[in-house]
Order: sequence, then C-alpha cells, then structure tokens
Amino acid sequence: MYDPALLMTLSAVARCGSFDLAAAQLSITQSAVSQRIKTLEDRVGTVLIQRGTPSLPTDAGTRLIRHADEVALLEQQLSRDMAMAQSQATPVRIAVNADSLDTWVLPALAKCEGLLFDLVVDDQDHSARWLRQGDVAAAITSRAEPIQGCDSFALGALRYRATASPGFMAHHFAEGVTEAGLRAAPALTYSRLDRLQQDWAARHLGKRVPLSTHMLPSTVGFVTAALLGLGWGMNPDPLVGDFLESGQLIEVVKDTPLETPLYWQISRITAKPLNLLTENIRKAAMDALH
Repeated sequence: MYDPALLMTLSAVARCGSFDLAAAQLSITQSAVSQRIKTLEDRVGTVLIQRGTPSLPTDAGTRLIRHADEVALLEQQLSRDMAMAQSQATPVRIAVNADSLDTWVLPALAKCEGLLFDLVVDDQDHSARWLRQGDVAAAITSRAEPIQGCDSFALGALRYRATASPGFMAHHFAEGVTEAGLRAAPALTYSRLDRLQQDWAARHLGKRVPLSTHMLPSTVGFVTAALLGLGWGMNPDPLVGDFLESGQLIEVVKDTPLETPLYWQISRITAKPLNLLTENIRKAAMDALH
C-alpha cells in the first residue's frame, strides 16, 4: 500500500513540471517535495521523475500516477455515495482525437464538475493504445471491440468532406478531379498517422495513389489553410458547414463525405466514478455526430 501523500506529490510534480510549482500547489516546501519523491523512489526501487526543465515522469512514474488517479476517482465516488464534502477536484486522463476535441467534446467536459482533465490528443485510429497501456482512464477511438478491462459505447460517426477554396479548385482541378490532379495538387495532412485524405482519394479513384501534402497539425488550421488556397483536406462538417454554404469553400467532389465511426471506451475500474462523464460524452455525440 502506497502512502497517498507520496502519490499525490508524484502527481503534482508530473502535472506542474517542477518541484517548486508542485510545492506551491501542495502548500509544502520544495525540500519536502524532494524528500517525498525520494522516499517513494526508494520504496519502489526505481526512478519515478526525470529531473530537469520540465521534470517529467518515467514510465514507472506514469504507471503510479495512473494508479493514484484511479484511487482518487474511487474515493471521490465514495464521498458522493456517503454525501461527504469533496475537498478538491480529481485528475482524470483521457485520450481524444483532435477533430472531436475541436468540434463537440469540450461542451461535454464543461458539464463535469469535480474533475481536472488531462487530455492526450491522438489520432482516433491510434488513441486506443493509450488505454491498452493503462495510461488513460478512457478514450475516444475508432475501435469498436472493447479493449481488455474496458467497456465500449458507440457514439456515431464524424462526417468529413474533402474541401478546398474555389481558386484552388480552378487552378488544380480545372479539368476535373483526376488521378494526375490528385497526385500533383497539395493536400493537407494532420500527421503521419492521418489517413483521411488517402482514404478519400482511394475511394474516389478506386485505388491508392501517393499524394503531395503539407503536414499541418491543427484542426482549425486545416480550415484556414483550405480557405487560403494552401491545399485541400478532409474537414469535419461542423467546422466547414457555414463556409460551404457561403461558397468560401467547395467540395472537391460534390456529395462525397467520408464518415469515421467513433466509440467511447472506458476502464471498468473507473467507469462508475466517471459515469457522469460517460453520459455527457454520449449526449454530446448524439447531438453532433451522424
């Protein structure tokens, strides 16, 4: 059994990124923080914090922080069940894809009191690995099958449209959207894990082709880049609906949306304490997704 005060100090250092800021948050001295971390490291037998600027948790430290967060959530649920006052908000770490974060997730999080969110942003095709590794309590993912120890809830599909500015279309696709045109026209790609543009092009052409692409890790930046004629890309319906209606953006090929099914997977250990979060995520998805 680990001393809760030691685990709380470890979490504070990891989240604040320094011993002095953690000390201020916990209302103790920096030397007390250092001593607590050393005591915990001696007990575990390995380094838990890599000292530096910022100070970061090691893999072992991350696993202990995850355990501490789970315990805190269970204690928060116990306080609610027993009608006890809750002294402070409880950290919870979840993985979410950038497009969901920038379109429909934040209103759901805003309805959850008593939680401090630590958001890991990753592609929906890869966010499940954070759950599999035990690094998050829940994730929005494209994987339907429940990960071991987790429950899975279907949320709906986020609809994307291949969009570009009228000037870009006139310059690159004056003769129509052909294989040669798609090979040459600059696309927009969020990261090397992002396959949406490749998947849409393959669906349109009936085969996969290499795309010339900008790398642009920003959901809102995608829309701005398309408006400026920098490239074409797959943009979520909620972000481009008004621009399509006004004609500032047009579909590269009319009425060819690409839908990505999304699922909420949550660890069964913390499912009950995070029941309100799950409810809010599912309600927000019902309103925003197809």
